[in-house]
Amino acid sequence: MATTADDIWRILGELAEAQKETERRFQETDRQFQETKQLIKLQNQQLNDQLGKLGNRLGEFVEWQVRPAVVRLFQERGIAVHEFHGDVSVQRGQDGIEIDLLVVNTTEAVLVEVKSKLTQADVDEHRERLRKFKRLMPRYGDVRAMGAVAAMVVPDEVARYAYRQGFFVLAQSGDSVVILNDGAFQPQVW
Repeated sequence: MATTADDIWRILGELAEAQKETERRFQETDRQFQETKQLIKLQNQQLNDQLGKLGNRLGEFVEWQVRPAVVRLFQERGIAVHEFHGDVSVQRGQDGIEIDLLVVNTTEAVLVEVKSKLTQADVDEHRERLRKFKRLMPRYGDVRAMGAVAAMVVPDEVARYAYRQGFFVLAQSGDSVVILNDGAFQPQVW
């Protein structure tokens, strides 16, 4: 049987209709993909927000573990501190610092940075905080300022780094918090 011109035009018409249907389906699939992409983006943002809140809560938990022990621990090291202040925040012009725990007496102050897991970057940031401390809080201008870092998880290499920077290193040990520095440790004084 021979194909006529009418048959060819009919087949071309069917192909054109099939192509239109394919294009419609492609556009629908693309629309669904874009909706799914937006949904995943929203879910990722929500997950990141929840993880951030969990991290903050974990940091708060660690801070509340350290708070009751911090005065006693430094007194045992011969630093006669007798009061502490939590969540100290100071802003002077464009410069500011936040101190998790400030442990003081009339001649000495220990600035304690608390983390769930301590990193070298945390130690470096705390050194900068101590460098700004007396300038931003001039009422402590005459005290011997020292630094301490505390965390639930303190990797050995980070503990050694903090020790070499002159910081006390506090960590969880069983049910309590201890200072990891040995008796030969001499803190850096700012």
